[in-house]
Amino acid sequence: MKKIPLLLLVVLLCACKKNNQEIAIDKNKTNASVNIDYKQEMRNFVIGISKYAKSTNPKFAVIPQNGIPLVTVDGESTSAPSTAYLNAIDGNGQEDLYYGYDNDDQATDSAVTNNLRGYLDISKANGKKILVTDYCSTPSNMTRSYQVNWANGYISFAADERDLNNIPTFPAKINNENANVITSLSQAKNFLYLILPEKFSSKADFIKAVTATNYDALIMDAYFEKVAFTSAEVNALKKKANGGKRIVISYMTIGEAENYRYYWQNSWKPGNPVWLDAENPKWKGNFKVKYWNKDWQNIIYGNDNSYLKKILNAGFDGVYLDIIDAFEYYEGKN
Repeated sequence: MKKIPLLLLVVLLCACKKNNQEIAIDKNKTNASVNIDYKQEMRNFVIGISKYAKSTNPKFAVIPQNGIPLVTVDGESTSAPSTAYLNAIDGNGQEDLYYGYDNDDQATDSAVTNNLRGYLDISKANGKKILVTDYCSTPSNMTRSYQVNWANGYISFAADERDLNNIPTFPAKINNENANVITSLSQAKNFLYLILPEKFSSKADFIKAVTATNYDALIMDAYFEKVAFTSAEVNALKKKANGGKRIVISYMTIGEAENYRYYWQNSWKPGNPVWLDAENPKWKGNFKVKYWNKDWQNIIYGNDNSYLKKILNAGFDGVYLDIIDAFEYYEGKN
């Protein structure tokens, strides 16, 4: 047998080892891509959030916005309901159902509406409240939005500003206005979606404006210019002008990280930490996240320093979860 020179043997062994390592890495990448069920990972995330919140407050409402295909086991509208997911949530939020899908104040294509309704009605049939936000500013469109949503068994908000930064002046009397004492999401007949308080000079100004209304539910940010609302302030917001009471729900994004939040660190950039992904080109300062990563989830819930714990401590009645449809971003990359 011919002897191989020692130096050549070392080179060949190193090359072989390197090739094996590269194959293993490539295999791991492939397996990671193939094995991750992005829809189920988001379901699991929401279920974890719900279990944690309801262990503190059993009446705490958990409402995912968009990403409605998660209500079935495989994301198809003709498939069986995803029971574990539906049992964990109290409602579903949906944007652009009748207005705003392509352009604000423009009717959403009927095919899109019908497709979304197929999923929304599965959720509704399982006892969940449906909250629709249509983006329209023409009075006739706003009126129709309220009418068709109510006819379909949904409560709705016709937002005349995409930034959700104001209290609309139309209609003069809000849709389905009432003086009831609302203690749960199931009782609500309308809601106000107001998450960007840039038009209000202070917390006091914001609270004054909201308490002058009679909305049954308020969806708001837990922070005003990076300062958290206190439990006393949240409690004040629960009062309607007519003497009734409303529930107050905190907005929270779980499918993106936002560089203006308390948890953001200046050293972060895409890839560092490993779960931080590309910046959203449509919303500067918002970054996609590998939401199935435990480190990211620990920021959101599960401990005393988490985002959700701060919301619970402030006395909010529920949480409105945004960027639930992040699974579509990762499915689209494969």
